[in-house]
Amino acid sequence: MPLGQGVIADGWADQGQFCKMKGIGKMGAKEASDEDYEIITPPTDLRSKVRQLTKREAAKFDPVKAAEAAIERLSQNFGTWMLNETRDLCAAWEIIEDQGPRAETVDTLYQAAHNIKGQALTLGYPLVGDVAARFCWLIEALPSAADLPMALSAKYVEAIRAMVSEGAKDDQNKTGAELLETLSEVTEAYVKALPAKPSD
Repeated sequence: MPLGQGVIADGWADQGQFCKMKGIGKMGAKEASDEDYEIITPPTDLRSKVRQLTKREAAKFDPVKAAEAAIERLSQNFGTWMLNETRDLCAAWEIIEDQGPRAETVDTLYQAAHNIKGQALTLGYPLVGDVAARFCWLIEALPSAADLPMALSAKYVEAIRAMVSEGAKDDQNKTGAELLETLSEVTEAYVKALPAKPSD
């Protein structure tokens, strides 16, 4: 087939069909519009894959219950997912312990904590999410990566690891709730004592 023939035009032609132009080659668009063409019907009609509910099925269908059932099935994996996120956090922290707090390593630590903050509530660990949120706030307040408080950061990482490992999911766990309160108080004091962040 000569170069330029068999080109499928971008977009859809009328009535949801592709327009396949022939003999375009090096001709301009105006000349090509006068050439022969053929209409090609898409090979797969997705409408044939969809089954409409019967009146009886539609009357019984509850989208909220269906969503809750789907979440219930997924919830069996929530603990594993949280463990994986926690491993990422611990791995990021180990690099900082080994190499020291640098912009790149602290950013990786922040991203790991931020992932936990964003997913913990959905995965059934709201208390862990609160701890991760305070840790993120601490990192965001730092004037530079070098200002990362190593001892306090280690407490945050260990708190998150322990809570996930021991299933301390919400404030019904008194030890976990007290730990969050203590970390928050220490973090508040540390951030207040920090010098102002340099303007961008």
